[in-house]
Amino acid sequence: MSRNDFLSARESMLTRIAQTRDASTAGLPHWAGTEDGKWTFTSDGDWTGGAFVGELWLAHLAEPQHFPISDAHAALARMLPRAERRTAFKGFGFYHGAALGSILFGDETARDAALTAARSLAQMFDPKLGLIPLGQDAEEASAVGTAESSIDSLQATGLLYWAAGQLGDSHMEDVANAHMRSVLEIHVRPDHSVIQSSTLNPQTGKVLRTHTHKGYSDVSTWGRAQAWAMLYTAHAAMVRPKEPLWREYAVRVLDWWIAHVPADLVAYWDFDDPAIPSTSRDTAATAIAAAASLRLASALGPIDGAKYRDFAERTVTQLISAYLTPIGTADQRPVGMLTGGCFTRKAEARDIDTAPDAELIFGSYFLFESLVILTGLVTAGRI
Repeated sequence: MSRNDFLSARESMLTRIAQTRDASTAGLPHWAGTEDGKWTFTSDGDWTGGAFVGELWLAHLAEPQHFPISDAHAALARMLPRAERRTAFKGFGFYHGAALGSILFGDETARDAALTAARSLAQMFDPKLGLIPLGQDAEEASAVGTAESSIDSLQATGLLYWAAGQLGDSHMEDVANAHMRSVLEIHVRPDHSVIQSSTLNPQTGKVLRTHTHKGYSDVSTWGRAQAWAMLYTAHAAMVRPKEPLWREYAVRVLDWWIAHVPADLVAYWDFDDPAIPSTSRDTAATAIAAAASLRLASALGPIDGAKYRDFAERTVTQLISAYLTPIGTADQRPVGMLTGGCFTRKAEARDIDTAPDAELIFGSYFLFESLVILTGLVTAGRI
């Protein structure tokens, strides 16, 4: 596709962001049904709310008059009760929902919120485990113990690296590095695929078992587990270029994805579901893969990174061609929805997450972010 096609898709998504903003009077969007586009909201954003706030920051960059900073401030205010909760997942929300506003606009309200969350994350580090456990307030807390980890917990690292740089805090930097290293050592298999979760000995940090909460089985590769590993290793490679280990991990897990994703580049919800091809796709994991590829391309530079930039462009092309609701057709759904997102197909998921075919707010965020980069509004290295 051409840059104009990416621009058109970006405009479609801005239409959807405006509609979502206007509907979000009492909460933050979590997922929307693909038949009607109606959102399921959470009062404080759950773990996903920062994705929508991130969309509003990027929308302000694209159309400042249509999306004033006050929109992002209003949405961010709903998230603030989560800033000091004991959950590793808040790193995702407060990086995209708060740190991004500081990065792009020097916004002090956003900076203060992001630093509060980052300090709380650093305090959660457990030296016996060598990492930040999921935490008692994590969305999976009812199913895990105090010494539980997952690849998803890498969501803490982007926020910690940013905050360490803002504060000149070597301890926060050390926490981010230790957490990153431990989580990757536990969850990246020798063949470079990723297992989602692990249970650790709380006294020694020894791995007692590996498993998954959201994929097909305890030994399968859940699509979003691989995607989170790709995103946060590529991000670390970009923001900490002097550490070659992060680049090595990013190349390993991204190359695995490239080798195993279907020919149309849109991943199934789990790479090992025996029902493939008659099972759910996951456009959210696929959008994360595109965003990760753009970060790794930035980290590696124009020559070594060209393969990943091309892969990101082709992936985004497939998503907007086949899954983004269009303008000016007989389709009666809202314009600019990224359909085909699968939270999980597991029956024991939280009720709020039982959406095997939906618009997932974080999938929409990462597609929009990729379009913002591909249309030249901002570079991957800045995000």
